[in-house]
Amino acid sequence: MGLPVVAIIGRPNVGKSSLLNALAGEMISIVDPTAGVTRDRVSTFIGRDDKFFELIDTGGYGIVDSDHLSDHIEGQILQAIASADLVLFVVDLREGITPLDTKIAELLRKHDLHVLGVANKADSGKMFSAAGEFVRLGFGEFLCVSAQNNLNKGVLLDQIFERLGPLLGSGAPPEPIMKIAIVGKRNAGKSSMVNAIAGSERVIVSEVPGTTRDAIDVRIEKDGKTLIVIDTAGVRKKGKMANDIEFYSNVRATKSVKRADVVWFLIDATEPVSQPDKVLARRIADEYKTCILVVNKWDLAKDVAATGDYEEYLTKTLPSLKYAPISFTTAITGKNVQSTLDLSAELFKQATTQIGTGRLNRAFEIIRSERTGMRRSSAKLPRIYYVTQVAVNPVTFMMFVNDPGLFDDNYRRFLAGRLRELLPIPEVPIRILARPKTEKHDPSKD
Repeated sequence: MGLPVVAIIGRPNVGKSSLLNALAGEMISIVDPTAGVTRDRVSTFIGRDDKFFELIDTGGYGIVDSDHLSDHIEGQILQAIASADLVLFVVDLREGITPLDTKIAELLRKHDLHVLGVANKADSGKMFSAAGEFVRLGFGEFLCVSAQNNLNKGVLLDQIFERLGPLLGSGAPPEPIMKIAIVGKRNAGKSSMVNAIAGSERVIVSEVPGTTRDAIDVRIEKDGKTLIVIDTAGVRKKGKMANDIEFYSNVRATKSVKRADVVWFLIDATEPVSQPDKVLARRIADEYKTCILVVNKWDLAKDVAATGDYEEYLTKTLPSLKYAPISFTTAITGKNVQSTLDLSAELFKQATTQIGTGRLNRAFEIIRSERTGMRRSSAKLPRIYYVTQVAVNPVTFMMFVNDPGLFDDNYRRFLAGRLRELLPIPEVPIRILARPKTEKHDPSKD
């Protein structure tokens, strides 16, 4: 049996995302005064004394969305309601009952749900008496809270755990075996890809660029194993960001790359590789991230002669990711999505490989015997005494040398390329560090 689900429902701008963040104790959802920032379902797990539930934030019910996505947002809300064991019906204490609040109350009664009323923005105890009018909505007394100030947060959590009662099993949700971040420029098909992996409409898909605003973790069970797939906002040039929401979305996308085990870099096959694509490729390479170049909308690429031609094109335009394998997909139909998932598992295995010190040093002996790649910039000869692996994902090697300054970035890139050919890690980034060998150091202890 899965964990019980608690859904936060309410009209726009009553503080639903702030409430999720307060209960989680960390920044999960984007919070902004602009109504309608949250569009998709954003979820996290809340635990106490080995009891856990899933908490879901939803878009504002009844929002008039500037991108004409109101129906999509309402669809996501209804899906959250359908899965919920308990609904937190959030209202704005300062504004009192509005027609939209009444409409939401009718919707919740129609679905015969267990509802806990929450009157948010109660910044002081003096305001609590104003909550009495919300009894008219038909769900008993509303608990006064302030998500912004954490007022009555503990009381609310107590009531949630009490209401869920026997639905709460023991133990934390299983740890994911892998986190996949799906990144790319706007309208490349990232949300369609997430839904193709999940096998359901987990996030909003629209032809409107910039539909996804937050970084959304989607928990997926595949073959008895748990994956986290992170849908992100589309990257664009900083100069073209229209507002703070787009800037913050870009920051969250960048952070998603950092915390991912494997990055799916979506390339729109119907358009040329753009400057934002090149910047994102460089960012992924700089983070030494395991990556798949996922060429999406391949069914629409009429002007491309063959996959081989396109692979050559990507290698030339995105040289920093030449180690990354390429997958040709059509997210909207699910074509090649499963094979890309299988490839992700193989790459993750490569990225977490431990290379024995003996085998590693034999590979360096081969490279040294070839006497290539090194440019002498001084009379002093660079010398590698021995090498050991110090980390995985990214695979990281430490060279003990006579002078680290003699090993420039170009030579380290050359070494990484040759090591991918000589070791069982042909498609993942390799980070190479150097430090001076000291007399006291004993390599046999590494």
